[in-house]
Amino acid sequence: MPVVCLRQVHEYLHIMSRDAIVDTSKLLSYVLRHRPDSIGLQVDASGWADVDVLLQRLAEHGKAVDRALLERVVADNDKQRFAFDAARTRIRASQGHSIQVDLALQPTQPPDVLYHGTASRFLKSILASGLRAGNRQHVHLSGDVDTARRVGARHGFPVILHVDTARMRADGAVFYRADNGVWLTGPVAPRYLRVLDGNSRGLR
Repeated sequence: MPVVCLRQVHEYLHIMSRDAIVDTSKLLSYVLRHRPDSIGLQVDASGWADVDVLLQRLAEHGKAVDRALLERVVADNDKQRFAFDAARTRIRASQGHSIQVDLALQPTQPPDVLYHGTASRFLKSILASGLRAGNRQHVHLSGDVDTARRVGARHGFPVILHVDTARMRADGAVFYRADNGVWLTGPVAPRYLRVLDGNSRGLR
């Protein structure tokens, strides 16, 4: 019985730990990408925030996040949404900002094909109007089908779009690659998009 109880306690603590990481990741995404002012935080022109000030402002607004939890969120995030600077005294979101920041990314030649994951309910609109950044600075594209599928699944039944980046590049489109590997570009017109078959992963 004691062994079973200890195992249950361990599993409970693991779940609580994962929940804390997920919740903190969502909180940091909101603050660092969209609303640093919501906790009175200043970010510089490149999106960097002082780590100590961030933790202090979070605490002042009832969000208890210590340095150890922050380190785990940055290290364990499957999309590497956040990054420390070399000195680990500053932190920023890797991409996805709606506030105006300059990530100092250099134009980079992408593969001839990239992918975009979305939910099936958005497909008709996308095929009619293309991909738009919305409240973000760039359209986000994935380098592989599995990543795109995970992105789409966050919003509903996933649909994967094949993006003809070779043709886009020939037509003058510029691409960037964020620190976490996400590809960034401007609007993607419907003529560059085709739908992947979710079962065979071949093109329809």
